[in-house]
Amino acid sequence: MISGTTELIGLLGQPVSHSLSPVMHNAALKAMHLDWRYLALPCEADDLKTVLNGLQAVGCRGLNVTIPHKQQAADLCRELSPLAKRLGAVNTLTPLKEGGWHGHNTDAEGFLAPLQSSPELWQGAEAVVLGCGGSARAVVAGLQQLPLSAIHVAGRRPDALETFLNNLTSAQSNDSVPLIGMALEADTLNRILKRTKLVVNTTPVGMQGHGDDNAMPLGRDLWTGVDASMTFYDLIYTPRPTPWLVLGQQLGCHSIDGLEMLIQQGAASLRRWSGRPDVPVALMREEALRSLNAD
Repeated sequence: MISGTTELIGLLGQPVSHSLSPVMHNAALKAMHLDWRYLALPCEADDLKTVLNGLQAVGCRGLNVTIPHKQQAADLCRELSPLAKRLGAVNTLTPLKEGGWHGHNTDAEGFLAPLQSSPELWQGAEAVVLGCGGSARAVVAGLQQLPLSAIHVAGRRPDALETFLNNLTSAQSNDSVPLIGMALEADTLNRILKRTKLVVNTTPVGMQGHGDDNAMPLGRDLWTGVDASMTFYDLIYTPRPTPWLVLGQQLGCHSIDGLEMLIQQGAASLRRWSGRPDVPVALMREEALRSLNAD
């Protein structure tokens, strides 16, 4: 029930109508007995500064930020956490008493959560990240916190890959883990996959509504010979599972989709806004799955 004292949190992006965040956050808020409501707030890039100022003026308790605003929002923050500075992007904003916003990024924390529960899948191994866009930044920042032997980043554009590696290497949290760039092509990857235990897809290949729904990163043939000890981690969660994860399961590999990352990064945001550790993650997962299965 919304009252005269109900407070606002929400998600800024464009588009946001498809987001699962309102469903899972509002279920958590109810369970935590917080008189808050989480809304999806569509916002154009040209309006972002005005919207942020307005939301602070009306007492908004916190915001998530999604594409395409993560980098622009970071530039508009009064303060940034060390991780947000490293990534040059934020997904979580908290209002400051003196005005303005504190920006943080919980994407790396969300990405790591399902890996940390099964360290035997990756400990001491080499990892491959497919893609070098915005999502890959948080993934690599997360992987740099793990005791891996190497992190390979595969990108299509050499200039973008070089910039990506320079940014992440200069602020690397674990200097003992080499960060290595490589071309996003089948022949190059095929050699690396023979000694890899974890592959993370950060590209949109295989996403529902994005080209061929049966597509896999670099085609099916590349993956059919991988060892069953490999873990396939796809940031995509629509469809669930993606064709790439289906193949991984058929090969006996462990598979993880992006839904758990979404849930865990949202729970981390809610802990920051509320100052409470008792965020009901299982309930958030249940509601997100219910919403996905209803579509």
